[in-house]
Formats: sequence, structure tokens, C-alpha cells
Amino acid sequence: MKELIEYIAQALVDNPQEVDVQEIKAQQTLVLELRVAKEDLGKVIGKKGRTAQAMRTILSCASAKEQKRVILEIVE
Repeated sequence: MKELIEYIAQALVDNPQEVDVQEIKAQQTLVLELRVAKEDLGKVIGKKGRTAQAMRTILSCASAKEQKRVILEIVE
């Protein structure tokens, strides 16, 4: 899951080397914290949050296979 979000985020931003994804694991939940450069934050979120919502939808589909809940948090 972490690699998937890193790949998508690096394709969206101008500074792909500053993309950082941290995993926080719980029993049935995995929280992914995505950090990007400040000037790239808008590109990752998108208009009205559409890009961020699309990334969350992809994660939801990928995590259903493993029967886990994955939460994506975009951190400033």
C-alpha cells in the first residue's frame, strides 16, 4: 500500500524526492501519512479534494483484498 501511494504521489508532484509516506499499523487498520513539499500540497489534494479522494478510493479497493482498512492522511 505504501509503495502504491508513493508511486501515485511522485507522479503528481514537481518535487518527487520530497514525497514521504509513513505507515502506522493497528490491528485491522493501517494509517498512511503522506507528506509532500508545501508547494505540491495543492496538486496532491486536487480541486475540491478530488485527487485525494481518488487516491483513497484506490487504496480502499486494494485493501479489500487483504481485508484491512486503510486510511490516507495528507499531512502538511
